[in-house]
Amino acid sequence: MKQAQGLSCFMILIIYPIFLSTSIVESLVYNVGDSENWNTGVNYLSWSQKYNFTLGDTLVFNYVLTQHNTCVVTQATYQSCNSSTGVLARYESGNDQIVLNEAKKYWFICDVPGHCSGGMRFAINVYDNNNNNNNNNNNTAVLPPSTDQNSGTKGSWRASLLIFSIAAALAL
Repeated sequence: MKQAQGLSCFMILIIYPIFLSTSIVESLVYNVGDSENWNTGVNYLSWSQKYNFTLGDTLVFNYVLTQHNTCVVTQATYQSCNSSTGVLARYESGNDQIVLNEAKKYWFICDVPGHCSGGMRFAINVYDNNNNNNNNNNNTAVLPPSTDQNSGTKGSWRASLLIFSIAAALAL
């Protein structure tokens, strides 16, 4: 019986704090423009400022095929809306999924004539998962978000682990 109590105390007092200090973060998937998708007339500045993007997150650009596209571009191309140079990647599937695999600033545009200058562009900062400065959201863009369907929980596993640890300790 003493051995079981000792194991229980060990689990709660030693192992659980180790799990609390571990930084396991779930990646989130964001539908660009929320329910309005990647389309003209959407305020992507407002949309991009609602979220803090971190490494491993995915942006999904949903749009009508042949009406739009998605380009990852340089800052100069983003600012000028001239895609003759500075296009780092071009997507044209209608359901483009871009994994944010570097902590840096990203610039996105639609390079169908008139769309970028009409507001189909935005820029975001992607932070390292361990960077505690994500609360300073400096995402910028150009042109109202709809429902907040992209909110997610990062770290809810900790509460589950605590409950599991207590249950395991009580079972011993």
